Amino acid sequence: MTEAIDYFSKGHPLARLRSRYAWRAREAMLERFMSKLQPTRDSQVLDLGVTPDTTLPESNHFEQRYPWPENLTAASIEPVEALRQNFPRIRFIQIPTGPLPFKDREFSKCFCSAVIEHVGNTENQIEFMREIARISDSFFITTPNRWFPLEFHTITPLIHWLPQSWHQSILRLFGQKFWSKTENLNLLGKAELQDICALACPDFDVSIEGVNLFGWPSNLVAWGKRR
Repeated sequence: MTEAIDYFSKGHPLARLRSRYAWRAREAMLERFMSKLQPTRDSQVLDLGVTPDTTLPESNHFEQRYPWPENLTAASIEPVEALRQNFPRIRFIQIPTGPLPFKDREFSKCFCSAVIEHVGNTENQIEFMREIARISDSFFITTPNRWFPLEFHTITPLIHWLPQSWHQSILRLFGQKFWSKTENLNLLGKAELQDICALACPDFDVSIEGVNLFGWPSNLVAWGKRR
C-alpha cells in the first residue's frame, strides 16, 4: 500500500504540541460546521480529503465525531483500506485527482478540512472550489491562515509571510523540497479565500471566519449555502 503523505511533520520536536492544538481546533471547527450547516440524520454528507494516517489522535477527527456515520461518505486521493476497517459504518472512496467523480448536487453538505492549500496554484484552487459547489448544496471548508505566525505543515515561524518564491527558496535551502512546491502547499489568507469563493461559487452565499489561537486566527473557515 502507498505510504501516506506526511502532512503533519511527525518527526518534528514540536509535533506533539501541534497535535494537541489540532484536536482542539478541529473540535471548534466541527461545532461550527454543525451550527452553520445544521446537518440532520438524513443529510447526505461528504468529507472530502480524509487521510490514511491512523497514528495521530486528530487524524480524521470528523469521522471520529460526526454523529450519523451511516450517511457519511469520506473521499481521499490516498489509500483508504485501513479506514474502512476503523470506521465500518462510513462509506470510503479513493478518488483520482482532478474533477470529482460525483454527480451534480449529489450531497447536501460537503465538509473539506485543510485540502485547498494542497491542490496547486490559484487557478487549481478556483477549480477545486467549483467542483465542491457543483456536487453539494452547501459546503464548509477549512484552511490554515497564512497570516498566523506559525506555519503548521513545516512548524516554522514567519518565513511564510515572505513572497511565495522567497518562502519556497528558503524551504528548499533547509531540505523541505516537498513543501517548497506550489502543487503541495499554497497558503491562503482571508482575502485570497474570499476571492476564490466569489469566482468559484457565484450561486452561494459565503461567509468566512477565523478560528483563533491566543487571539489570532490560526485557521480560516468558509461556509456557503446555495441560494
